[in-house]
Amino acid sequence: MEIIYQKNIETPLGEMIVCAVDQGICLLEFTDRKNVEKQLTSLSKSLKAEVVQKEHFLFKQLEEELKEYFDGKRSRFNVPLFTTGTEFQEKVWQLLREIPIGETRTYKQQSEFLGNPKAIRAVGTANGINKIAILIPCHRVIGSKGELVGYAGGIWRKQKLLELEGAILL
Repeated sequence: MEIIYQKNIETPLGEMIVCAVDQGICLLEFTDRKNVEKQLTSLSKSLKAEVVQKEHFLFKQLEEELKEYFDGKRSRFNVPLFTTGTEFQEKVWQLLREIPIGETRTYKQQSEFLGNPKAIRAVGTANGINKIAILIPCHRVIGSKGELVGYAGGIWRKQKLLELEGAILL
């Protein structure tokens, strides 16, 4: 059976669980997120692999890049990612990665960029099941009136991430 490597790491916004396969990071979530166990099970099932608490060569790179990010010295991540989703979800997640640091978009704008302006709820759902927080920056998507909505890691974290990136003022 294949292996998904797993480790917990500390960040300024709390402990995170990270998982990797040789192709890339496949999960990065705050450990206090309510569905984190469900995500691990889903990941294990979709990759037909067992989650094992063990070091992986990508963890060091990820930890260094996250430290630089939280220190305000990194605006782009280079660690490889490995996502598992439907064709639509993959498109949504790719579009998220194209939002520049320091900027936000609304769910409506995201659906328009996808060429389907009525897919606002579907975009929101895909954002919500993104398994790779921060690196696939779903925190950069906000409500149509500029409100901070819909972040599984907690709205307070969304605000802190956007403040760190200079997208909103303190």
